[in-house]
Amino acid sequence: MDISEIQTIEHDVLVVGAGGAGIRAAIECAQLGLNTGMISKSLLGKAHTVMAEGGVAAALGNVDKRDNWKIHFRDTMRGGKFLNQWRMAELHARQAPDRVRELEEWGAVFDRTKDGLISQRNFGGHRYPRLAHVGDRTGLEMIRTLQDFCVHQGIATHMECTALDLFLDGGPPLARLAEGGRVAGLVAYWRETGRFVIFKAKAVIFATGGGGKAWRITSNSWEYTGDGLGMAYRAGAELIDLEFTQFHPTGMVWPPSVRGVLVTEGVRGDGGILLNNKNERFMFKYIPKKFAPETADTEEEASRWLEGKEGARRPPELLTRDEVARSIKREVEEGRGSPHGGVFLDIASKRSPEFIKKKLPSMYHQFKELAELDITKEPMEVGPTMHYFMGGIRVNSDTQETSVPGLFACGECAGGMHGANRLGGNSLSDLLVFGKLAGEGAGKYIKKLQGTPKLDAGQIGSIIRRATDILNRESGTNPFLVQEDLQDVMQKYVGIIRTADELKKGLEELKRLYQDAGKVKAHASPQYNPGWNAAIDLPNLLITSEAVTRAALMREESRGGHTRSDFYFESDEWLKYNVVIRKARDGNMEVEKVKRDDPPEELKRIAYASLEELEGTSGG
Repeated sequence: MDISEIQTIEHDVLVVGAGGAGIRAAIECAQLGLNTGMISKSLLGKAHTVMAEGGVAAALGNVDKRDNWKIHFRDTMRGGKFLNQWRMAELHARQAPDRVRELEEWGAVFDRTKDGLISQRNFGGHRYPRLAHVGDRTGLEMIRTLQDFCVHQGIATHMECTALDLFLDGGPPLARLAEGGRVAGLVAYWRETGRFVIFKAKAVIFATGGGGKAWRITSNSWEYTGDGLGMAYRAGAELIDLEFTQFHPTGMVWPPSVRGVLVTEGVRGDGGILLNNKNERFMFKYIPKKFAPETADTEEEASRWLEGKEGARRPPELLTRDEVARSIKREVEEGRGSPHGGVFLDIASKRSPEFIKKKLPSMYHQFKELAELDITKEPMEVGPTMHYFMGGIRVNSDTQETSVPGLFACGECAGGMHGANRLGGNSLSDLLVFGKLAGEGAGKYIKKLQGTPKLDAGQIGSIIRRATDILNRESGTNPFLVQEDLQDVMQKYVGIIRTADELKKGLEELKRLYQDAGKVKAHASPQYNPGWNAAIDLPNLLITSEAVTRAALMREESRGGHTRSDFYFESDEWLKYNVVIRKARDGNMEVEKVKRDDPPEELKRIAYASLEELEGTSGG
């Protein structure tokens, strides 16, 4: 194939994904003086970032002076069931306050305290009010601020441009990696015209989000098809912790057209309670022993906490998301669910209409417009929805570089920071902290780079032919039907509660779906071709689904977002290991149980310390 006639664009750094992590990484690269490009599958800022409505977690200590980075770190490690990468959790807790203040300097308008400081709200798993917020539209404000700032940084933004695959200098990815190969760029196509484009780059940063569209019920929008995971895997990068998928406990369940749409944790943070069909506040039955010392065990104490009374413990509705999601599922399965298969979330009985409309305006309008329900008067029906990937591409904690030289990852597509379960609000601070670190890491890599990576026409031609084969077939399967089939398989066999038999059945079904995906056909014109777009998404969706399923089968315990009913306990032995996935030389998926490094003694001491030991100690 003659690639000389294909449009070619050259950057020092190419950022793939234009949500919060991608934009923050691009800003950092531009401020380092690098020629920076950013491609987006949809539009600039059209990202899952806006779904993080409740706030950005940072130990500013504006509402409760006892808060500090050490307690935030401790909460994050406890929430992640101590499987987090220790260094990543430390960097996150230490740097989050600076990133939030930086965002404010760039124009973010946060809610304020009476003293004029950035206001912070309570959220599940956080000991103190820690989430800096803008009502329940924090992610939207963050994206607006980052967008406004980035357009003045000289960043070239390529919108409605879908990445197909990376190419390395000199030969096929796995072969080149063994010989010290490195990233040379990426092939993509313009969704509007169907024309291909080659991006030459010395470094590539993936900020592509997760793969929630592999499930039927999800809060994720159409873009979240595991693109970064699939491309990194095919290039030879390692994936980590993919068994840990977060089912947010509160998604809409009615009407069917909006099933899975997110209901922010801010509703519970501001006083909302969970009820079953017997009007019982059921979460008091499900308080785990490890959280019992810090959780209210009576409604009276929970009410005192809501009033701000000193000494009162947090209500059980603010346990970590994995605990709440499992509890809701059990209530429904035992016949105590709401009419449409969820439970009730009630804030109307706890807060005034004025308070609700001021603090939760998006939720008020969301239910009013989509469900014809007034949340200031009636309880909402909610249930678990596939929301977030704790696992992702394995990266170096300090630089965010992957095992492929020149490839970096940040945000949801990178794994390690959140361990087995993510705390609410940590996603927005994660993308700010590690977006910046990824940009810094790419800058340092380029500075040390010797020679410019070379284009390889063979790799580029192969990538393009795989995409055009879908258009050139005489007949084939419908890509939309294959994706729907995949969603049903993952929802049925790789859900909140898993068993070995179901996971093995899921793998059998995925083998069939790989064959179906290899025969998909889209009509011949590449312009405005949604069938072609869906077909191109399928390999990444399937790799992501297989990786999640194989990792879940290997981890024989229940921890955080991964629950096995045939191993319904946390194993001290499994705490010593991460599940790592890579592409083997024979093309199959290789799954390995990898021993974790011992934690630094000081971080271990902080993570296991009592609150009294850490309160008010901001130093260190």
